Amino acid sequence: MRASLIPLSLLAAGLLGLTAGCAAFDPEAVSDSGKLTIGVGTPVLSSAETQAVATRKADAADDPEIWADPRDPSRVVIFGTDKQAGLYSYDIDGRITGFVPDGRLNNVDLRDGFATPSGERVLVAASDRGRMGAALYLMDPDSLTVSPWGVVPLDLAEPYGLCMGLYQGRYLVITNGTDGQVRQVRVEIGADGALKATEERRFGLATQTEGCVVDDRKGQLYIGEEGRGVWRYDLDGAAAGVLIAEAPSAMLAPDVEGLTLLREGEITWLIASSQGDSAFAVWRVDGDAPVYRGRFSAVGGNGVDPVTGTDGIAALGGAVGPYGEGLLVVQDDVDSEGEGQDGKRARQNFKLIDWRNVKAALGL
Repeated sequence: MRASLIPLSLLAAGLLGLTAGCAAFDPEAVSDSGKLTIGVGTPVLSSAETQAVATRKADAADDPEIWADPRDPSRVVIFGTDKQAGLYSYDIDGRITGFVPDGRLNNVDLRDGFATPSGERVLVAASDRGRMGAALYLMDPDSLTVSPWGVVPLDLAEPYGLCMGLYQGRYLVITNGTDGQVRQVRVEIGADGALKATEERRFGLATQTEGCVVDDRKGQLYIGEEGRGVWRYDLDGAAAGVLIAEAPSAMLAPDVEGLTLLREGEITWLIASSQGDSAFAVWRVDGDAPVYRGRFSAVGGNGVDPVTGTDGIAALGGAVGPYGEGLLVVQDDVDSEGEGQDGKRARQNFKLIDWRNVKAALGL
């Protein structure tokens, strides 16, 4: 099916109309975090922010992902889910550049270099709570056009968290549910040119999960169990994980939400959203065991309001547009105007944080 990026002139009217219907019955219309205070981690300033999602007065913005063209890192696309409406794309300045109105998408991830009969594409996946599976999209790296490709149905109570991996030539989509169940699926193009999805394994955690991220180099999967902590699994190993960081603890205040990895040469950083106190915990994970290096919070300044009750998080190391060493994008539960807070959770968006600011703050 061909792309359906709707005209932006029609976006606000269509999405604002969803608010009343969704808020009346959808439990996701109530924020996970309520309205939390500004975080207690080492203060870091955001550099920019995206336009707010158009589904207002509902818990809507959830999870971001970042793509920078390996041929020209000044060409950047930031994806962000609106879990009442669909998938946004933004430019490096936070302006909306497109929207796919697929509805009820929760977490998003991507991997480059996916071979198709029409050439290489960026494979984008999002957990889909409406169609009960993983929604797949193909982005043309030249035109930046995003095309819906299909849905992988999954037998989860409710598809919630999602991450992707590219390991030993396999494009993996890993989706977890509100019941803690996890499905690992290999995605490829079949002999007939159509989407082919093969389940590789399944396992479960004791309670609700969401954030996850794959370390392609080491073949490892990190999953956040919201009320327990961060687990590490081998992609091809036994279905038994290692709890590397507990919650609640000095590192994490439940809920544990988004997880992401940032690479700097041979160094790999794991970053987790600590929603309960609006902070982000950082570990170095390229060695045999994770090494905790501190936590930070995005405070108000530079004309950007502070990040509270954060959910999803994405990171990309190296040059990403004007961010010379890497970029973080984090969800903000209360997008108030300017640097203050007005107490009304009417808007949500994503904040952009220069990785150099985090490194300086934590002494990394």
